[in-house]
Amino acid sequence: MPDLPHLLAFIAAGWLLNLTPGPDVLYIVSNSLRTGVRAGIVAGLGITAGCFVHIIAAAVGVGTLMATSAAAFTVLKVIGAAYLLYLGVRMVLSRPQPPADLKAVAAAGGERSLKVIFLGGFWTNVLNPKVALFFLAFVPQFIAPGTEHAALYFVLLGVLFNLNAIPVNVGWALAAGWMARRGAVQKGMHWLDRAAGVLFIGFGLKLAFTDAPAVPVGR
Repeated sequence: MPDLPHLLAFIAAGWLLNLTPGPDVLYIVSNSLRTGVRAGIVAGLGITAGCFVHIIAAAVGVGTLMATSAAAFTVLKVIGAAYLLYLGVRMVLSRPQPPADLKAVAAAGGERSLKVIFLGGFWTNVLNPKVALFFLAFVPQFIAPGTEHAALYFVLLGVLFNLNAIPVNVGWALAAGWMARRGAVQKGMHWLDRAAGVLFIGFGLKLAFTDAPAVPVGR
């Protein structure tokens, strides 16, 4: 394992990276704006669960295969881009709805809605091959070459990175929830949905036109 200074650097870098807006952050914010803080937090937990899939896959070599195999990368890229485009189009075409009454949402089947939100966050993350390549590029920088049980250290650092992302995701949900309580935001919620949908479509198109890496990523 890295020494304390390197471990603190790893944690700090992880926080900064998780603060960078992307499909995951947008998914958390859009759900928190539309349905409330609880929905945003659940969306973040779904994304966290998806990250665990990438961590384990990279540790056992699936991520390395995807980094070196154009076919494997392309398959997941197409599926992930299609899913992001689906989310974006659905949000752009959504009809205006009155401001959400969180108590009414919970009484009308909120648990099922939260399950759908969780799974949406999970698949948004799992189907993004860039996340797997990110872990392959970022985590090995904090593992010394020749370290015994490198795969175990990779998993431990990946889990630490993932757990450190939870407070950041909660922060995004809280900030978006606070915005949703402002009257102007409530009135413009439909246009925010459309704007978020356009961004999801943009993320999907960007992913669709991403080339597979020509060489292995990481050390």
